[in-house]
Amino acid sequence: MAHLSFFTKLFLVAALWNLTGAIFGFFNTAFTFEVIFNRMIEDPLMLAVYKGAWGTTLIYFIGYLIVARNPEKHYGIVITGGIGKLGYIITLLQLYVAGIASPIIFIIVIGDSIFLILFSYYFFHLLKSADQNWEKTLNFRTEKML
Repeated sequence: MAHLSFFTKLFLVAALWNLTGAIFGFFNTAFTFEVIFNRMIEDPLMLAVYKGAWGTTLIYFIGYLIVARNPEKHYGIVITGGIGKLGYIITLLQLYVAGIASPIIFIIVIGDSIFLILFSYYFFHLLKSADQNWEKTLNFRTEKML
């Protein structure tokens, strides 16, 4: 795949982005909740659920490290990560419009949006590379038959 080093770097940066979020959200859950929602989290069940959501972010740190090692092979992690980023962006924007989330969410929204764009670029190149490989295979088989 062309630009392999670019995509390796992309997924290393994506891993660091998720690790940064997880450091705040998973390891300092109550503080992060207060910063994002301008109120303290007092319900232990809500705290556990919110921490679990940030645990997913921590897992994607590991996932993007795996993708960085072999971007051609581990595209499934990028699909699920991209879906998660899109869902999180939509949710944060809905919470902001409802007056529940603070403007600080735009740091997350902008960052995750940039990654969605870059992930789309990755898939464009991945599909382009797959089409070229398929075309070469067909040409080889056709030539062999003649």
